[in-house]
Amino acid sequence: MSRRSPRSRALLRAGAFAVAGFVPMLVLAWFVRSSAAVQDADQSVVDAATAVTLDHPWLQDFFVVWSAVTQPGWVVLAGALLALWMWRRRGYPGRALWAVGTLLVSWGLANLAKLAVGRVRPEIDEVILSAPGLSFPSGHATSSTTAAVTLTLLVWPVLGRTGRVVVPLAATTFALITAADRIFLGVHFPSDVLGGILLGVTISGASYLGYRGWSPTTRTTDAEHR
Repeated sequence: MSRRSPRSRALLRAGAFAVAGFVPMLVLAWFVRSSAAVQDADQSVVDAATAVTLDHPWLQDFFVVWSAVTQPGWVVLAGALLALWMWRRRGYPGRALWAVGTLLVSWGLANLAKLAVGRVRPEIDEVILSAPGLSFPSGHATSSTTAAVTLTLLVWPVLGRTGRVVVPLAATTFALITAADRIFLGVHFPSDVLGGILLGVTISGASYLGYRGWSPTTRTTDAEHR
């Protein structure tokens, strides 16, 4: 019996990771479309969170600014600039192209998922921030989570011991604040944010597993994979 090639094994691992992530997201999407209990619980959390925001003007200002600077387009642009630096200054072209491609695919899939699920945004008595479009999954949560995982992996080969602690912590904090931002501004339900986090982790993780096995064995990629 013939043995699978390294590329085939990499694609199988990537596919298994993708299935493991997409299945719970599909289950969650089904619940948000069909379960009144989930909708009620979601709405209760949004009502409580927005009440806190309205009671604290400084918190409202912070979240509004955070929402603006973490728009998916800005996140992709920032990631592309970091990837360009990794390419031109550190000599990692393959890794840079992989990172930008992953961010763009994540952005596109999040928008397609919104259309497929068709969930409307939360209704609150006092609107804090107007946000057009559909609700599930959160585009901000998806893009920030994808960026947190992907950009951490992008710069991993050039990080020292301290950097390999600080960068993941900073990336996780960035993604979590962005996720909270969507709920406290009343523009997404908690399940929208959870869906975005699941989608972001799934896309970035599956993409990296595929990239690791698919990239050719050259001096550059050997250094990248240490």
